[in-house]
Amino acid sequence: MNTTTKPIRWGILACGKIAEKFADDLVAHVSGGVLYAVASRNLAKAQDFAEKHHCPNAFGSYQELADCTEVDVIYIATPHAQHYENTLMCLEAGKAVLCEKAFAVNSVQLEEMVAKSREKNIFLQEAIWTRFHPSIAQTLEIINSGKIGSIVHVAADFGFLAQYDEKSRLFNPELTGGSLYDIGIYPLFISKLLLGNPSSVKAVATMAPTGVDTNCSMALSFPNGATATLFSTLGAVTDTTCTIYGSKGKLLIHGRFHETKGLTLEIYGEKTHVFETERLGWGYSYEAQDVQRCLAEGRIENDKLPLQFSLELMELMCEIRSQIGLVYPGE
Repeated sequence: MNTTTKPIRWGILACGKIAEKFADDLVAHVSGGVLYAVASRNLAKAQDFAEKHHCPNAFGSYQELADCTEVDVIYIATPHAQHYENTLMCLEAGKAVLCEKAFAVNSVQLEEMVAKSREKNIFLQEAIWTRFHPSIAQTLEIINSGKIGSIVHVAADFGFLAQYDEKSRLFNPELTGGSLYDIGIYPLFISKLLLGNPSSVKAVATMAPTGVDTNCSMALSFPNGATATLFSTLGAVTDTTCTIYGSKGKLLIHGRFHETKGLTLEIYGEKTHVFETERLGWGYSYEAQDVQRCLAEGRIENDKLPLQFSLELMELMCEIRSQIGLVYPGE
């Protein structure tokens, strides 16, 4: 970004845990951008958040943030169920949007969000932060070099032990709970990034008493003959790794693979190589920096994570939900 230009002024909509991490990294590690305003439905919470992160403006409603003329781009950190409404509000107000994953509840909502972005000619991106980590760039470089040959199979998991609470974000269907939307999206993302759209998908799940998935296991096949086994759970701590098996070797993305600090490359018959990968802070600065690149270049979507990718990912998650019988309120 040209140092003579004005900094990109960020707003953060909602002041939860993920917003805290994003703000930490934005302030500490993003050049050419500033945290200008934050909003919560609780003004005192917004003020405390703003004070902690040296932010000059705090609002007690999301609409006030969307209407703030000095804000250039808004990071939306509300639960999945609110992304559709929040994104449309911000786009309508003329604000560029980086919205947390899962992008929406379903494909119908997301198609409307994308249509609004294109109608207004305003930037919109899903906040799949993993896509912008240096580890992913290194992974793609190794794959594209042909070192492990053609990909035969991808195995990825993500699991942690969550205390069951029917009112919590993770288990409440009103808040679009369940392992698939919260963490299963990461294994699905990496398989799609590496192999494209699957030609078939089979999914099974174990459901919580509230009706959302506690465990979700997925088997995918792809047009090039490759396969993938993916798993997410709220009921156990898993390795949270990704192994890419090729015809000449394999590449392990260390746990937790979506924010890893290391890779292991094994070429069959040769010495194993372990690589360290950079991860500044929590790891959220890379996506914010890339959003700023896109805004500086006049883009309305990110060329590294285009809206079509997010649309196809959402269609895949909706197909999986259909197979496991997960329907959210209002659908």
